[in-house]
Amino acid sequence: MNQAPRIERRASVCPHDCPSVCSLEVEVIDGRTIGRVHGAKSNSYTAGVICAKVARYAERIHNPDRLLYPLRRTGPKGSGQFERISWEEALDIVAQKFLEAEREFGSESVWPYYYAGTMGYVMRDGINRLRHVKKYSGQYSTICTAMSWTGYVAGTGHLRGADPREMAASDCIVIWGTNAVHTQVNVMTHAMKARKERGAKIVAIDIYNNATLKQADMALVLRPGTDGALACAVMHVLFRDGLADWDYLERYTDHPRELEEHLKTRDPAWASAITGLSVEEIEGFARLVGTTKRTYFRLGFGFARQRNGVVNMHAALSIPAVTGAWQYEGGGALHSNSGIFHWNKALIEGHDAIDPSIRILDQSQIGRILTGDVEALYNGPPVKAMLIQNTNPVSVAPEQELVKQGFAREDLFICVHEQFMTETALMADIVLPATMFMEHDDLYSGGGHQHFQVGPKLIEPPGECRSNHEVFRGLAQRLDARHRGFVMEPREIIDWTLRNSGWGSLENLEAHVHFDAQPPFEEAHFLKGFGYPDGKFRFKPDWTKVPSYNNGPMGPWATMPAFPDHWGVIEAATDEHPFRLATSPARNFLNSSFTETPTSLDKERRPEVMIHPLDAQPQGIADGDWVKLRNHRGEVYLRAKLFDGVRRGVLIAEGIWPNAAHPFGRGINTLTGGDQVAPYGGAAFHDNRVALEKADLDPRLELPIARKHHRAEAVVG
Repeated sequence: MNQAPRIERRASVCPHDCPSVCSLEVEVIDGRTIGRVHGAKSNSYTAGVICAKVARYAERIHNPDRLLYPLRRTGPKGSGQFERISWEEALDIVAQKFLEAEREFGSESVWPYYYAGTMGYVMRDGINRLRHVKKYSGQYSTICTAMSWTGYVAGTGHLRGADPREMAASDCIVIWGTNAVHTQVNVMTHAMKARKERGAKIVAIDIYNNATLKQADMALVLRPGTDGALACAVMHVLFRDGLADWDYLERYTDHPRELEEHLKTRDPAWASAITGLSVEEIEGFARLVGTTKRTYFRLGFGFARQRNGVVNMHAALSIPAVTGAWQYEGGGALHSNSGIFHWNKALIEGHDAIDPSIRILDQSQIGRILTGDVEALYNGPPVKAMLIQNTNPVSVAPEQELVKQGFAREDLFICVHEQFMTETALMADIVLPATMFMEHDDLYSGGGHQHFQVGPKLIEPPGECRSNHEVFRGLAQRLDARHRGFVMEPREIIDWTLRNSGWGSLENLEAHVHFDAQPPFEEAHFLKGFGYPDGKFRFKPDWTKVPSYNNGPMGPWATMPAFPDHWGVIEAATDEHPFRLATSPARNFLNSSFTETPTSLDKERRPEVMIHPLDAQPQGIADGDWVKLRNHRGEVYLRAKLFDGVRRGVLIAEGIWPNAAHPFGRGINTLTGGDQVAPYGGAAFHDNRVALEKADLDPRLELPIARKHHRAEAVVG
């Protein structure tokens, strides 16, 4: 008789670039494969709920298209022609090319490049240890957090906020600039609990009527890049109608009287003309938050991805300071709790080997860097060799035409360590197969909540997949890069990091599964003072001295407004480019991850752009028609999706589909800019002006995306 499989539930944690970093329970089958993935009920934030794409992770980890063996390119870049080689040969080639670049052009000609394909600290950030020991070019990570974190810390002085579980104790939850149903499902868990148990009102603010707005009691759809105007008008009403908490303002904030005076001209009529919201909508929102002390502002990343995004974030954050909502349980704000963990990553990143004279290149300007832009290169040598992990810049980086030109250089050596044959891996000289999170040990913490946890190795990796740490170690041996971190095992590094961060031992953490690091109420709500020497919330920040991660002032920082305002530096529509385009997240993808899983592909169907029917009508654009979006950076073809949930003049393209999913191989980030945003840089993905045209294309240009993926065994010659 057939024996029933042995299924054991094991603790784990989601590694993906999402603020939730959910605690998981994974079905491990016979110790070899995984089944269903569940949210851990024992974690009070995850609360047993995870997103559908992670619940079906077996589709990803056991996908037949996974890379299994090291490969060497045999044909032109991007041709998909590779041959299988051994790990020893692959690492020897990579080391040789790095040493050649270093001898001819200096150590800064080598650029290790990575981001948050895994949020695990050992596997994600260990690449910096190799960088620092070898004096390779640094990386200033600007793709995601540079603008939102800066705008938040400009007010609070510290990257933390009210416990997100307090949403369940709120009377009003404002979900601003994040489609939580798509990207932070646990936000909705706690918001819905407050609605069910307390009758709390949910307000959602975004640029189209997305899945989160459809669940809100008050849904505000405004024009992209106008959040600052809405926030100012709300505060105008609060001051005008006596709803500002002056006792709180005088004790906890700087310049409240100047702010009141500044806002006298920023009334709802002024904001209505900018945002597209009605005066009644603005007044109603202001009255709601002004009369509801327990109002919780959950501030997302999306609305900060504009050229005025830092100012928008700071303006929205200023509202609970005016109402004094920080004083109450269920009140205040949160963008990220990343600052509460005080991680000591000296061993992981090799801080003892940092040379401050080495240049730090802007991650978002990779296209300019690889095409020889002198300013982007800081007048230094060209980049001649790269190691790429945990990111897919040939799909996700802005200014895609420049990115692809740079990656096509025959004099640029590229090694990509990946799980699938991504579009970046297709441009590599050497491709190395990578483990997934259940196949190695790592340490994780969640910016959207307060827990940290170890994600243990649960199963063996397939084929010859190796972890990031094993790659660092193998290259270090060949490059004579000496550091104790290279000879330690991941669990040893995790234990050292925990102990030296003040969090005890690995053994203790594993005994408790996950640890709640939420600061006490008074600290989390800044009732002992905000994170500036005088303890005051900053309505009037010094934009060049915001205590947030940075590489010095960038962009038009000198013209930033002193107080919360609408700052008109967005890429505004023109006669030539009359539409504003935002590239919002799809529910079944996560950046370029999950674009290889069958269910996610089936649910997302195809690349589409949402168009208001009245904008489509003049050109005779019908639902499903081919349309072309173009601007000075390039042009992209998608299918039209007529939708009256967007504002006139606004276009929404959800998801980062591979370039190959679009006709002529040009994806949505062809249209996005890489210019640096004030004051500390960042990528304004949702801030693009474009023209819209009906296109007459051969239907055969659209093939099912699954056919366009290059399966590893199909490309090896």
